[in-house]
Amino acid sequence: MVVVTLATRILLTPSLPPNPFRSVSNGKSRNKTTEIVPQTTKSWKIKTIVASSSSSVVGSFNQTVGEQVLPVRECLENETKSKGKKRVFFLDVNPLCYAGNKPSLQSFGHWVSLFFSQVCLTDPVIAVFDGENCNEKRRQLLPSYKAHRRKFFPRPTTSKKYVRSQFGGSQQLIMDVLRKCNVPVLKVKGNEADDVVATLVEQVLKRGYRVVIASPDKDFKQLISENVQIVMPLAELDRWSFYTLKHYIAQYNCDPHSDLSLRCIMGDEVDGVPGIQHLVPGFGRRTALKLLKKHGSLENLLNAASVRTVGKQYAQEALTKYADYLRRNYEVLALRRDVDIHLQEEWLVKRDTRNDASVLSNFFRLLEETDKPTNASRTNFSNG
Repeated sequence: MVVVTLATRILLTPSLPPNPFRSVSNGKSRNKTTEIVPQTTKSWKIKTIVASSSSSVVGSFNQTVGEQVLPVRECLENETKSKGKKRVFFLDVNPLCYAGNKPSLQSFGHWVSLFFSQVCLTDPVIAVFDGENCNEKRRQLLPSYKAHRRKFFPRPTTSKKYVRSQFGGSQQLIMDVLRKCNVPVLKVKGNEADDVVATLVEQVLKRGYRVVIASPDKDFKQLISENVQIVMPLAELDRWSFYTLKHYIAQYNCDPHSDLSLRCIMGDEVDGVPGIQHLVPGFGRRTALKLLKKHGSLENLLNAASVRTVGKQYAQEALTKYADYLRRNYEVLALRRDVDIHLQEEWLVKRDTRNDASVLSNFFRLLEETDKPTNASRTNFSNG
């Protein structure tokens, strides 16, 4: 089941001051919650790599053709051409609600206020939450997947009964803030926010927009293309910072899909995905990078290793013996694009910002009443 929360627009005067923390007259916002029940239930499936210019394969934005990586110059030229397109932002809410490893409403308030006032401005924003039991599908493949993650969104502590009845749990409080700031809120049962975003990104791109994903989560790097950017909260600088295809190529000298393939080989400690070095200690990052640079992707590498020698004996034996192990890692780490959710036209309209200041002022005032203010919102993120 998909729960979509929309907001009706409320116009306030005077217009917003530049400082989102400044208090202005409070305005009430009506909202409605719409439940979209999928017509069919799609089976859990990660598609294997098909290298073609029209591929819609998980984790690939057509930067790899055959076994050859597109020239860096061509990738950057494509990125330059996309700058004239209108932007749509996806806000990955869950990680913004952590200060370090601790859940923090102050962290959410701090970063979303900077996001509204300095980053997205009036561009459309779609907020996405993890759904209930969102990790179950991947845990069926790999029980250790995110097994260490703590329960998200604790109930805020307060002695005021009206606050408890009005807002309930912290997640509802955050959803209320976003709704009143005219941001649609999506939460799909049984699906991680990352997969919902990956599914909708394709639909937004087909409408001729470019996409910006607001998140500290490294998993989104596999979606980067000439039309898809990331904007990350940098705690040490206390601001959001854009991360584009140009930055990615400068950092890794490969296309984003190679990054996903490398993570499948080396594993992801944060997400509880073990790498091949636990089975073959000599198979390190240098070996993996060398092989991927030659073959372009994990699937191409495994297919080649199954019919001919692709490297030294230990690498050859590892790739043939543990091919299923590596493909399982791919199914766990690759973002899905088959979530049963469909882009709505009303999610793409210019965002009305006139409620932002009053809504955020009331939110911070509530936090002051419930907890002693701290600087926890500016501690480091858990980049998972």
